[in-house]
Amino acid sequence: MAEAREWSQVGARVRDARIGAGLSQAELGDALSLDRTMIAKIEAGTRKVDALELTRLAAALQVPLDYFIHRAPAVLSRRSELSEDTTTDAGRQAYRLEARLEGWARDVQQLLNLGTLMPRTIYRSAGAADEDAARGVASRLRTHVGLHNDPIPTLMDVCEQAGQFVLVADLPGDGASMVVDDELAVAVISRSGDPGRRRATAAHELGHMVLGDPYSNDVGVHASLRDRESVVDAFAAELLLPVVVAATTRGRGDLIALAARYRISWSLATRQAALAGVVDSDEARAWSQQRPTRAELMNAIGWAPQPDLDAIRVPRGYATAVMEALRRDMLTPSRAVELMHGQIVEGDLPVLSDDEISP
Repeated sequence: MAEAREWSQVGARVRDARIGAGLSQAELGDALSLDRTMIAKIEAGTRKVDALELTRLAAALQVPLDYFIHRAPAVLSRRSELSEDTTTDAGRQAYRLEARLEGWARDVQQLLNLGTLMPRTIYRSAGAADEDAARGVASRLRTHVGLHNDPIPTLMDVCEQAGQFVLVADLPGDGASMVVDDELAVAVISRSGDPGRRRATAAHELGHMVLGDPYSNDVGVHASLRDRESVVDAFAAELLLPVVVAATTRGRGDLIALAARYRISWSLATRQAALAGVVDSDEARAWSQQRPTRAELMNAIGWAPQPDLDAIRVPRGYATAVMEALRRDMLTPSRAVELMHGQIVEGDLPVLSDDEISP
């Protein structure tokens, strides 16, 4: 009975991966030179799959090999539900992000198990049932990480300080996050969006962690999905640009400078300005339609480059842990490169001296 349950679990994971990839059973069968009925039996758990077939399935469905072996954890932030309607890009994008999220959680857990990465205490603040309360939580988190009202240099560092490990991945979509066993918090942010959107997504996923599971706290009990997302959005906006800072603007030029310094989208900047009472709703709508050009934004900060969540793919503490595990011969060079998720290639690794190479 136990073995039957295990193959049923593998089959369910194959089905999820197929739907996420936007393939029918017949299309997946064609890719693997298998009949559609064989795919149906695999998904039903009535046909065993050997290691070679699992490897081919992983390649065809673009998921890690160990994805089929592990049970799916509860995803804290889900943008859309998977269904057999494989024509929707949103569902497939959400699935691919969540598949990468699971692999990322296992990577972080490996380093925790090796002892080179120290566990992080997850910053939590339950009870933010409305937008005002969520903004208060964001303000307290800013104080907790020593930012107060200053611009955030990089969201990745703030997330790591708050207990969330963020991976920036070359995937379509926005982001996804989860907390595993109430001890390990991870998030994946798509690199496909513009810088302002990436930062907003990272702040939003951090909000899901900080405010807690929407299905178990006040936000989930008393609000619809749209209302819950609005509460998290309020947290994210306040984290990126505090209302008290937006209140200092005295015109569109000032707000452009703030948007550039705080590296946020123009829509978020105008929203915070309206919330601060700097402009009324009609002016805010007019301003939002007058988007600043890239030249205006760069000129406001002296043409200094402002990258974030782009070239840097993994947190600094995590990267240090990978290199320490490599130095202590706990990882092979190829595995170290895998764990860095495109941050480096094997040629970037240090060359060990003869006395450092184990006999």
